[in-house]
Amino acid sequence: MNWATEFVLIIVVFLGLLCGGMWIPFAIGITGVGLIIIHGGIDHLNSLGLVSWGSVNSFTLTAIPLFIFMAELLLTSGVSDRFYKGLSKLVRGLPGGLLQTNIAGCSLFAAISGSSVATAAAIGTVAIPQLNERKYDLSMSCGSLAAGGTLGILIPPSIALILYGTFTETSIGKLFIAGLIPGILLSLTFMFYIGVRTRLNRDLAPREVISVSFRESLEAAANLLPFMFLMAIVLGGIYLGMTTPTEAAAIGAFAAFFISWIFGDLTISRFGTAIRQTIQISCSLLFIVLAAYIFSYGVEDAGLGTELAQWMTSLGLSKFWFLALLFLVYAIMGCVIDSIGIIVLTVPLVYPVLLEMGINPVWFGIVLVLFIELGQITPPLGINIFVIQGISKATLGTIVRGTAPYYVIIILFIILVSFVPEIVLFLPERMSY
Repeated sequence: MNWATEFVLIIVVFLGLLCGGMWIPFAIGITGVGLIIIHGGIDHLNSLGLVSWGSVNSFTLTAIPLFIFMAELLLTSGVSDRFYKGLSKLVRGLPGGLLQTNIAGCSLFAAISGSSVATAAAIGTVAIPQLNERKYDLSMSCGSLAAGGTLGILIPPSIALILYGTFTETSIGKLFIAGLIPGILLSLTFMFYIGVRTRLNRDLAPREVISVSFRESLEAAANLLPFMFLMAIVLGGIYLGMTTPTEAAAIGAFAAFFISWIFGDLTISRFGTAIRQTIQISCSLLFIVLAAYIFSYGVEDAGLGTELAQWMTSLGLSKFWFLALLFLVYAIMGCVIDSIGIIVLTVPLVYPVLLEMGINPVWFGIVLVLFIELGQITPPLGINIFVIQGISKATLGTIVRGTAPYYVIIILFIILVSFVPEIVLFLPERMSY
């Protein structure tokens, strides 16, 4: 069987299992095992022991449960409620009122959660009741929260970037810092859109005339200080080369415990809930990682990545047209495949081609995350849409109408980053390591 036939076969099998309702890790794992058997026979499965051990015996992956635990502590202790209320006093005067708070809140919470779902859930749970009480347009409210939640996997720390860096052996520290400027710019673009849209149609957001005293401003700023401190010690240590991402995650989790204890309501029961949630989410993600390593081993053993790279090179495509084709594929996949599934399915196949064409892996990692962001607010599998729907009880159509403008914004931003890669590479090129 030639490599092209094997390539088509694994894609068909994977999509068939996925469409049949099989969970992503099983679909990926079965596809990988099938590829190993086709290429090397049943005896070749003896290698799965070492592959399985190697996939989970990773210092880098330790950062995932630590970052999840950090976010869960802040969620369960109620610190995120205090954070949102403080932030709302500082930015509510902007055109769009609390809609601006949604984006700003998601941006800052993204810097400690590492997860799109956690960001959307944390801010959405606090924001939806206040938005409904003040008669904000439901579609705009849900759209801003679903789109704002996507920043959780772009602004560091990011679980998606940890997985990408693990599979490609790219510096996770550089990936984290590379996402900082794009994350801030995309957040400001979202806020600019809300400001313009609510100026043009004042029925979307009530005009809130509020007078915040100097004392109230100080109190609001004080509510943000714990988050700013947490961001500083996590990202500052990585950028200055003082800590690895895993060490920064451990320090951040330790600091989050004390912040939740001092500024929140961290009882023994809530601490137990945070641990239980961390274990459930981490096990789910790491199970996918295990299956992905089996799939990656099958791809490497069959030489599919190398063959694909050589074939793409032989076509004579320029870097621009290759990336345009790849981005189209990612945009379509994002509609039907989960974000983590996109990473673990495509990166082992695509990465050798990137190296062959001289594409910077740090830059590509950020662009890949931007496409994953797009997929998280795209029906039918846009997970952020369903998170916000569960909180708001709005119809799916209402939420999709609210998120549709953000599709255009993200696509335009991807084009900008493609033509101006310095937006991504400026900070990584100036890191201490």
